[in-house]
Amino acid sequence: LSKPFLGTFDPVTIPNASTRDRGGTGFEADLPSTISAQPYGADRHEKTDRVSPSQRTHPAIHFAIRCPSTLHTEIGRKPAHLRGATVFSKLDLRSGYWQIRMADNSIHKTAFRTRYGSYEYLVMPFGLTNAPATFQSEMNHILRPLLDECVVVYLDDILIYSCDMKQHVEHLRRVFEILRRERFYVKLSKSEFALEKVQFLGHMVSAQGVHVDPKKIEAVRTWKTPENVKELQQFLGFANYYNRFMPQYAKLASPLTNLLKKNTPYKWESKHQEAVEQLKQALTTAPVLILPDPERDYVIEADASDQAVGAVLMQDQGNGLQPIAYLSKKLHGAELNYPIHDKEALAIVIAFKAWRCYLEGRRTTVYTDHCSLKYWKTQPNLSRRQVQWIDFLETHFHYDIVYKPSHKNKVDALSRLAHAAAIQSEGMNPLLKGLFTHGYAIDPEIPLAEKRHLLQWDSDIAYRKGSTKIRVPNYPPLRQLLLEEYHDVLYAGHFGSNKTLTSIAKHYYWPHIADDVQKFVTSCDTCQRMKSIKQKKAGLLQPLPVPEQPWQVVSLDFITGLPPTTSGHDAILVVIDKFSKMGHFIPTHTTARTEETAQLFVRHIISQHGIPTTLISDRDPKFTSKFWKELMSLLGTKLAMSSAYHP
Repeated sequence: LSKPFLGTFDPVTIPNASTRDRGGTGFEADLPSTISAQPYGADRHEKTDRVSPSQRTHPAIHFAIRCPSTLHTEIGRKPAHLRGATVFSKLDLRSGYWQIRMADNSIHKTAFRTRYGSYEYLVMPFGLTNAPATFQSEMNHILRPLLDECVVVYLDDILIYSCDMKQHVEHLRRVFEILRRERFYVKLSKSEFALEKVQFLGHMVSAQGVHVDPKKIEAVRTWKTPENVKELQQFLGFANYYNRFMPQYAKLASPLTNLLKKNTPYKWESKHQEAVEQLKQALTTAPVLILPDPERDYVIEADASDQAVGAVLMQDQGNGLQPIAYLSKKLHGAELNYPIHDKEALAIVIAFKAWRCYLEGRRTTVYTDHCSLKYWKTQPNLSRRQVQWIDFLETHFHYDIVYKPSHKNKVDALSRLAHAAAIQSEGMNPLLKGLFTHGYAIDPEIPLAEKRHLLQWDSDIAYRKGSTKIRVPNYPPLRQLLLEEYHDVLYAGHFGSNKTLTSIAKHYYWPHIADDVQKFVTSCDTCQRMKSIKQKKAGLLQPLPVPEQPWQVVSLDFITGLPPTTSGHDAILVVIDKFSKMGHFIPTHTTARTEETAQLFVRHIISQHGIPTTLISDRDPKFTSKFWKELMSLLGTKLAMSSAYHP
């Protein structure tokens, strides 16, 4: 027997309050028992105490049973049956476990002691090893006719969904008939009816899809920095629950999960704090995941990096490709040593395994940025691992692999960049939003753009009209921050100006953004120090030889764009002797043909100074024409022309 202890709750209220709540059938008191557990209290949302016996004092009397249950992640991972639903209700059973009576031969196992004596539960208490599985099994049994038709149930939480109000009333009636027949009671104060969106299992469910509960977003914003392993595990557990909403979860969480490895000292560094902030940012801007349509084909984009693989499942339901679910997995052990070809293939295999419930029996298009995977199924020489992967895919799925360059691949962000285009559910980081708000207030260009109807506003953020791109105000600290985010940070990779511009222009724009990106990248100290020079070295200067006598080497060019004279001339043919620098300035026309230019050259130059040995000119069409070349060839004059684009 365990001796009673004083808890933070009042033990006097345990038998009285609980017995009243159960109508006098919850406990039997003052019974001798060879088994006894300590009671403990837990605060509930209703500001009342829930009393449970701690069964840790006698674990040997229990063996765990397994029950197929509606996992708490089903709403996020397998919501296909919710498609088309527009009306939702949520029921919460009153002290759900207490609505299951204990078997007579197990009542003595629930005994617990207080200073007022021993008590035994006549109903199933909270805290028993098999209580969740027993309760879930009972709920699945009584609601089986309605499961995946209009009901999702997880323990004592019941979600009812329908396509319209008339159908919803009928579904509610059927659910209540079952609960009445089976004598299960609903707590009205915790139930909600006929809503367009409803909070369920930490998610917000609506006709548009599934996204993170706003209350959870607020909780993660205020989450303090983990100070020990236990607090870090709590934070990662919370973040991992919503990992399907975060395209780059495995990559972002990698520095933190490394801290949890065996024999690794808990030493908090800047990279860990940065990882926490990035996870918070990813969660607070989590996308809305659309509900899959089983009648449409699916699209997967998969990619791999050195440390992680990622994929996104999408469908085109009339509004372009939109995400259904994200997947990201950190590589471990031998996987880290796979060649890049196998890592890219592994990303595809993991995606099909994770989303098998959607993809079996449906045509799927897989986009990858690894070109050789297009010919994967027809390669003659495959390793045993590759054969196993292909056998799995060919046995269960109908798919095509299509090459898509990385700069066009959305899922490249799963293992590289932290920016993924998706429908935003809760706006942006409040600090960033504050910079935008201040920038809009001081930027004189914003009112002008509004007058010209170039902007549209949503949640105090300006967008280009008819686009999802955010207009960035002329506020240097904000633009500098965005440029650093897309170029300088670890996961941005210090790309060149073109790739950086492509990445940032997916989400933001401002006048002369290309010039700003070019200037920023070319002034990056890290890039200038570390990147090799890819520009070809300039050739050595080759000065022209000095002529031996006057009018041996002459140069020609035109001066154009002059106002016409009374005689109609609007250009000048300039001929300079390279030895004496003597020049002839011959009036001509801009529209003069090659033959006319040749006549001027013979009349004014050759007739007075003889035939030159070398003639220097640019690549004017007159000097590159067949007539001019043949004339100079007959005269024995060598043509020396300046190089194109480098006169």
